[in-house]
Amino acid sequence: MPAAAVAALVLTAILGALAIFQLALALGAPIGRFAWGGQHRVLPARLRVGSAVSIAVYAVIATIALDRAGVIDVVPDPVAVVGMWVVFACFVLGIPLNAVSRSRAERVTMTPIVTVLALLSLVVALG
Repeated sequence: MPAAAVAALVLTAILGALAIFQLALALGAPIGRFAWGGQHRVLPARLRVGSAVSIAVYAVIATIALDRAGVIDVVPDPVAVVGMWVVFACFVLGIPLNAVSRSRAERVTMTPIVTVLALLSLVVALG
């Protein structure tokens, strides 16, 4: 299996785990210190909506990654190529944003996760 396909599958698995995490946040789980700046134990309504929207964004990212890596074929190739570079750029920007979070819990958990996602998305983008 090509490296890009493996990276896309691992990326998708991590996004799946993050989607479950975001669903828990959206449903009111008291784990808000790990997300959205960590200012709320239970997220207020506007951030719960953000968590719900994040799930859809993760699904789009996974689709682009899997398509770019050749695992599926549902997105036009130029869209998958450009889209994957946009995804990579977003994850790279997420690294310092998570690293400077006021929440220690968010810094120590989400910064490494986003770093791994950035590296995986680079492999897929180059693939």
